[in-house]
Amino acid sequence: MQVCTGHLAGQAVLVTGGSGGIGAAIVERLASEGARPVIHYSRDERGAQALLERIGGQGWIVQGDLTLDDGAEQLWQAALALAGGRLHGLVNNAGIRTEIALQASSPEWRAAWRREFQINFFAAADLCREAVAHFRAHGGGRIVNMASRAAQRGYAADALPYGASKAALINLTKSLARSVAADGVVAVAIAPGWVRTDMAEQFVAQFGEAAATADIPVGRMASPEEIAELVAFTLRPSQVSLNGATLDVNGGSYIR
Repeated sequence: MQVCTGHLAGQAVLVTGGSGGIGAAIVERLASEGARPVIHYSRDERGAQALLERIGGQGWIVQGDLTLDDGAEQLWQAALALAGGRLHGLVNNAGIRTEIALQASSPEWRAAWRREFQINFFAAADLCREAVAHFRAHGGGRIVNMASRAAQRGYAADALPYGASKAALINLTKSLARSVAADGVVAVAIAPGWVRTDMAEQFVAQFGEAAATADIPVGRMASPEEIAELVAFTLRPSQVSLNGATLDVNGGSYIR
């Protein structure tokens, strides 16, 4: 764990999908800056507990099933209880990527879209709604929505729900930024390209490193730690004017 800098001292932050990959890096970075993360996990309780131990127990773990219609609301209430009734930030990091061919059967096609939007967008929207109500009543707060380069430039035909759901998440972030900033709620989206996670490693194992990095001018994928550092920065109380921004982290592979 990194040495604490104190930029986020005293802040309790819910991180969805926090037990592994980018989520775990975010949790460790937030803790290193003085925050107390609420680590959400779906199935990997052991991983979440190990992560909590790595940050010296300075946080909490909470289970939540975001595939359920009321899963996000249940998660928020559970996280709020663990944090003693006050959360200062929400990081909507949980997400899935489903491969579904255009030629798939209609039931398979619709099921894939519904599943992906439920986790990547609907659950995030529900959590944003809960967070806004709480932040309005308690002097403000921060929302960071983890989107994707796919939301900015489009995506492959075999994974259309992913790019579409992440694009919706960016629009939600912009709309919140315009609508609730006067109440002290700052909303920011982060849009990574390839990040060296388990999903990326599977792609590399199948297609090779060059296939993943060929269109990235810097010549490499981002590390989870790079993304985590940016998330922590956006959560700093000083960064109010980032409200509404979509921060691209893709090595120059998509430039607006």
